[in-house]
Amino acid sequence: MSNLIVVLNVLVILGMVVSAILACHFEKLLSSVIALGATGIFAAAAFLIMNAPDVAISEAAVGAALSPLIFIVALKKVRGRDDK
Repeated sequence: MSNLIVVLNVLVILGMVVSAILACHFEKLLSSVIALGATGIFAAAAFLIMNAPDVAISEAAVGAALSPLIFIVALKKVRGRDDK
């Protein structure tokens, strides 16, 4: 059982690192925002593995849902000004 948790923890951390690198690597801002949301999901999963469900819920709400939503709305408003 302990080996399973270690493997799961390594996979979640690896996913977090890969999605963070992709967020920096993408040229399109929308793709970067989506990768940033994926990083938040992996962070929430890491908190769940560490038996911190309250922090995981907060991270899922803010890091994976609210922050990308705010960035997407801001991108849409900025791109809307360029068209006019």
